[in-house]
Amino acid sequence: MIRPHLAGLGLAIGLTALPLAANAAGEVTEFTLDNGMQVVVIEDHRTAAVTHMVWYRAGSADEQPGQSGIAHFLEHLMFKATDDLESREFSRIVEENGGSDNAFTSWDYTAYHQRVAADRLGLMMEMEADRMRDLVLAEDEVVTERQVILEERAQRTDTSPGALFNEQLAAATYLNHPYGRPIIGWRHEMEELSLQDARDWYERHYHPNNAILVVAGDATPDEVRALAEEHYGAIPANPDIEAQETRERPSEPPHIAQRRVIYEDARVANPYVSINYLAPERNAGAQEEAAALTLLAEILAGSGFTSVLPREMQLEDERSLFVGAYYGGTSLDETTFTLINMPLPGTSLEQAEDHILAEVDEFLEEGIDPAQFERIMFQIEAARIYEEDDAAGLARAYGAALASGLTVADVQAWPDVLAATTIDDVMEIARELFAEEATTIGYLMQPSPDEAAEPEADAAAAAASQPTAEPEDAAEAGADGADASTPETAPMTEEVSQ
Repeated sequence: MIRPHLAGLGLAIGLTALPLAANAAGEVTEFTLDNGMQVVVIEDHRTAAVTHMVWYRAGSADEQPGQSGIAHFLEHLMFKATDDLESREFSRIVEENGGSDNAFTSWDYTAYHQRVAADRLGLMMEMEADRMRDLVLAEDEVVTERQVILEERAQRTDTSPGALFNEQLAAATYLNHPYGRPIIGWRHEMEELSLQDARDWYERHYHPNNAILVVAGDATPDEVRALAEEHYGAIPANPDIEAQETRERPSEPPHIAQRRVIYEDARVANPYVSINYLAPERNAGAQEEAAALTLLAEILAGSGFTSVLPREMQLEDERSLFVGAYYGGTSLDETTFTLINMPLPGTSLEQAEDHILAEVDEFLEEGIDPAQFERIMFQIEAARIYEEDDAAGLARAYGAALASGLTVADVQAWPDVLAATTIDDVMEIARELFAEEATTIGYLMQPSPDEAAEPEADAAAAAASQPTAEPEDAAEAGADGADASTPETAPMTEEVSQ
C-alpha cells in the first residue's frame, strides 16, 4: 500500500514535519565503518525497542533517462529472495519476532526500516545485510512485481485527478532536473523495466559506502558498532561509489518565462490554483535561507485561521475553501515553495489566482505581526520538545537529512538556526521569492460545460472511477482523492507496505 507523505504539510497541521535535534532521552553518536557505511545511533532507553533503518543515497532523481520508476521498483524487489531467504520471508520473520517493517522511495533516497524488540536488532542487521549483498532477482518475480507497480500507479495516480495534475505541474516546474519525473515512474517507461534494469540499479547503488544505518532506541553505540561490524562490516565497499559522491544530476536552467498548466477532469469536485516558485533547499552548514522559508510558510498558512492567508481569504473575505503555503526544504537540490488557493464555488480560478497574489502583495507591504511571529516561534519550540520523545521520528529525520546531503551537525543545529531567524530575515526571503515572475502556475478544474457534455452512461462511468477510501485510509483519500478538502501537494515520498 503506497502512502503519500507531503513534505511541509506538517507545518500546516502542527509542525510535525520540522527536522529535529538530539533526543532528550539520550545522545546521538555517529561513526563510520571501515567499508564506508555511515552509522548514527540515537539512544532512548525508556522502552526495550529499537528502530533499525538503512537509507541508500539513491532515489528516483538518480535514475537514468527512460527508466523512471526503477528506484521504486527495486524497493519492491528487495522483499524477494536472497541467497538465505525465500521470497517474502524477510517480512514474515520480522512479524514472527513481534516487529513491523516497511520501505519507501523518494527523489533523493530509498529507505528500509524495522521496529522490533531491542534483543532482535542483530537479527534485523543480519537480514538487511543479506539483501544488501545477496539479493536474488529472477525473471518471473520481475514480471509479477512489475504488474504490481503498474496496478499501484493505476490505483494511486491514474484514477486521481489531483495526482495526475501534480505530475504535470512538477514536469512543467522542472524542465531539465529529474525532480520533474514522478517517483513511481511514467507508465510507458514502467512497462519496459526489465530484469537487467533492476540488476544494474542494485549493483550500482546498493553498497555499504552508499548507505546510512540509523538505529534509534534501546541500544548503546558500542552495541550497535559491534553488531554493525559483524553484519555490515563484512560487505566490501564499491570503489566506484567514490566517483558518484557528488551525485551529479542535470541542473535546472534559470526560469525566464512563466509556465502554465491547465488540467481538466470531470471528476474534480473542488478546483484550485497552485503556484510553484523555485526555492533553495537546506544546505549543509548554511541553513539560514531554508529556516526563513520554513517560517514564511508557517506564517502565511501553517497555523490555521491565525495565519495570514486563511485569516484574510477564508474568514474575512470568505472567498476560499482552503489556502496553503508549503516549503519542502529537505532535498538534495533546488526545491519549491508552493501557494494554493481552492476558491468557493462561483469564483473562477483566474480570480482565485489574482486573489492569493494580491494577498501576498499586501503581506509584503504590511509585514509580519510581531505577536504572531512570537507565537509561531513558541509553537516550533514546543513541537521540537514534544517530538524529541519519538525515537522512530528522530531516526527518520536524521536519515532523510543525511541522505539529502546534510550532516548530523546540521540536524542538531536546525532548532537554533530557526530560533535565530528574525522577522527581517523572513521578510527579506519573502521579497526575494515573490519578486520572481517566472513561476509555474497550475489550474486543476472541471471541463467547460460544452466540453463536459456527454451521455449519462459516460458520466456514470466517470463517477464510478472516483477514488474511494475505507475509513482507515481516510488520510490517503485526503491526499489523493478528487473530492479532498485540501489538495495534494508535491514533493512527496511513496511508501509501500510489504
